[in-house]
Amino acid sequence: MVTRFPPRSSRPRGRLRILLASGAASLALAAGSVVPGNPLVPAPQEAHADGGGSTLTVAVAQSVDSLSPFLAQRLVSTSVHRLMYDYLTNYDAKDNRTIPGLATKWETSADKLTWTYTIRSDSKWSDGQKATAEDAAWTFNTMMTDEGAATSNGSFVSNFKKVTATGPDKLVVELKQPQATMTALDVPIVPKHVWERVGDFSKFNNDTKFPIVGNGPFILTDYKVDSYVKLKANKDFWRGAPKFDELVFRYYKDQDAAVAALRKGEVSFVAGSPSLTPAQAESLKSADNIKVNDAPGRRFYALATNPGARTKDGKKFGDGHAALQDQKVRQALFMAVDRTAIIDKVFQGHAIEGEGYIPPRYDSYFWKPSAEQKLAYDPAKAAALLDEAGYRKNGAGKRTGKDGKPLDFRILCHATDPNDKAIGKYLQEWWGELGIGLKVDCLDNVSDPWYAGEYDLAFDGWSVNPDPDFVMSIHTCAALPAKAKESAATDNFICDKQYDALYAKQLAEYDPAKRADLVKQMESRLYDLGYMNVMAYPNAVEAYRTDQIKSITTMPSAAGNIYGQDGYWSWWSAVPAAGASGDSSDGGGSTGVLIGVGVAVVVLAGGGLLFAMRRRSTAEDRE
Repeated sequence: MVTRFPPRSSRPRGRLRILLASGAASLALAAGSVVPGNPLVPAPQEAHADGGGSTLTVAVAQSVDSLSPFLAQRLVSTSVHRLMYDYLTNYDAKDNRTIPGLATKWETSADKLTWTYTIRSDSKWSDGQKATAEDAAWTFNTMMTDEGAATSNGSFVSNFKKVTATGPDKLVVELKQPQATMTALDVPIVPKHVWERVGDFSKFNNDTKFPIVGNGPFILTDYKVDSYVKLKANKDFWRGAPKFDELVFRYYKDQDAAVAALRKGEVSFVAGSPSLTPAQAESLKSADNIKVNDAPGRRFYALATNPGARTKDGKKFGDGHAALQDQKVRQALFMAVDRTAIIDKVFQGHAIEGEGYIPPRYDSYFWKPSAEQKLAYDPAKAAALLDEAGYRKNGAGKRTGKDGKPLDFRILCHATDPNDKAIGKYLQEWWGELGIGLKVDCLDNVSDPWYAGEYDLAFDGWSVNPDPDFVMSIHTCAALPAKAKESAATDNFICDKQYDALYAKQLAEYDPAKRADLVKQMESRLYDLGYMNVMAYPNAVEAYRTDQIKSITTMPSAAGNIYGQDGYWSWWSAVPAAGASGDSSDGGGSTGVLIGVGVAVVVLAGGGLLFAMRRRSTAEDRE
């Protein structure tokens, strides 16, 4: 979920260090320095009395779609990539400010069309070779010239004119037009000497040779499809080595089983799908040695419509209901959704009512509809809109079109998400009173029907980054697939010229206030179109064992999430509790598993077949 795509997110920077979404970029971080008292700088690795290494096992409810940073869209996958590879810049865990990453500083020309990044000299790949500007240039140029390599993060480079490495430490990016996301390029930089041997980027999943060469805080050492992903601590990471020797992300299709594993100490952390249910969280609050983290999240939870699947050249495909191409029908459906009931009865207070596309956590971009504009819960008005659209009730109380066919819809539901199932039942009741039928299709794999356009509505959701460009880009016409039923950047085949014009303007606007206003206009347009109904902003509700994890950094550090951060702070900073250790030699359980950075094991639900088609990332996806 959602969070679907490129680890989408973009962020800006520059010599005049442009302040963007998250504030002024900080250039003060000294490479590899250790700052006493700074939660983002770990102290030297602690020795364990038993002589063994520390292992952290994280239970997750999502499977990896691809280990290739060019293809991955799911949150679990992009989170792993943040551990494996460095990005040009990062975000401060305290307040989302842009801070140095692989680049130590950056500057822009007077016309803002040329950006020069200074690449740090103390970063090296895990095979011993030095990481240089040439690796970054190759990464961006490959995305610019190969459609397969642009699958996840292509929106970041679509405005790039030329990218060159003028020296080992100098990366120069020339733009066609000004681009406000130049300090928010959420693109993993990969080693050229390894990746230049890849043939077809659209099919290479980066899972054939281990350990995988990287330069992040962790090194991926092993992976089994629908079973696990393992990472070990990178002792040579320029910012300092993680405290945990291994990190294991394990997939549990049954979330109750994951919670039980936490109680027994078989895992150290549980994130849920993506959050724990209110009942699970409540049951854990009284458990010994377990802490529940319940904080404002970075996600939105939405109801999306299929306006008619189509390719970039206009070819239509799929079997989405034609009635949903009518704005009045879409708005009528949304006016028959009681958001307050969803917050109270489904999330039980662990969320706030949804409005705009950007969660309130990012206050610069948070937008609310005016009183006149708001599609408030009003079944009577919803019924009137359906009448106006030509869908009236017959003698049996069923809505029918002019052709006499009943108005029946299908909605895609994630089988592992209890919220989808619960809300689906409410929708059947609310819409049923309007005379509309609804079939709730809860599937383990929603990717196939989604990419094929074979759905009417879907439960959707994304994790939003500090810079909103990526999550806004997935609704542009440029995000549509080149071919029918192909993976693409689009979220729900939305293509609107007015929205596109606003998107282009915000991308070229460097003034923070003016850009924020344009983003809000985009949110307003998306809201009025009725393609996306943001129902809630769920809290990040997760839990971990305090007898295995001594401390860990949330983002924001004052009150934020642990899993799925805009960075690697949680796992990198995590400190093992005294005497905690684990054994993940079998890629599975460990009794003393800790949360941190080390080996990531994602045990996806059963099976062993490699995905021929990457699974759809929605509602529990991508950043």
